Amino acid sequence: MTSPSTTLMVRLDAVSKDSVARAAKLRHVSISDYVRTVVVAQAQRELSAAEQRVIALTADEQLAFWQALDEPARLTEAQHALGALMRGE
Repeated sequence: MTSPSTTLMVRLDAVSKDSVARAAKLRHVSISDYVRTVVVAQAQRELSAAEQRVIALTADEQLAFWQALDEPARLTEAQHALGALMRGE
């Protein structure tokens, strides 16, 4: 038995709507079916990633992340002062 459907209205600018319509046409489905298929699948992926605590990064984001980890930390003046205070200086 299927559950009753509900309506979701989405406002798009003309360019975005045209892109969605063209993508739906490529798949030979209605705009509603295309949006439903793509949005629900993406939502399920995001929920699964959140439950698993997984962060997906693009190749550029991965590179920036690793470069940031590779750089030495730059302490602020307040952090230097705190370190000195804790060392008893």
